[in-house]
Amino acid sequence: MTVESTFTVPEKVTFEQAIALSQALVDQMAQGTIADSSLEQAIAELVASENGARGFFVTYLSDERPIADPPSTSVITALKTAPAVVAPLIVKNLAMSTATAIAHRRNQNEALAQGSDRVKVRSTYILQAIQSDETNAQIQALMTSINTQAGDYSAFLKRWGYDSEQQQAIQQAFESL
Repeated sequence: MTVESTFTVPEKVTFEQAIALSQALVDQMAQGTIADSSLEQAIAELVASENGARGFFVTYLSDERPIADPPSTSVITALKTAPAVVAPLIVKNLAMSTATAIAHRRNQNEALAQGSDRVKVRSTYILQAIQSDETNAQIQALMTSINTQAGDYSAFLKRWGYDSEQQQAIQQAFESL
């Protein structure tokens, strides 16, 4: 039975609060106990801020249950409400999960690699579903940074220490969109 739920997202939600709220949402999604309208509203409120969006994505994309395979219309509609916040984060999620899967396989940890693969597949689906000028601009900025080692995403690439194999895999992931 689905019911109207009320999730209150604090105006200045912390990353930790966003994770806790997102976990509650994901649990209700898995149980089928949250109405689409309530889900959409709660996610839209979360992704209105960077902390909220980060907390939502870390929880939703990595959940082992099939709730995001594929994401519901309510999830996609909510994500489209905040393109300036969502676009760079989902681009980074696809890049990070692609590179991290390689790192896990190098370390012979197939279970973690499969988790990264799950995030990659989900991020790819979301990017395709929310495709916009903003997502296209973020993808182009990332590709420019990979090709020139400069630009908007150069600090991101350096911070995570992605090597040439990982950067090539990231490029391939975006070229296949």
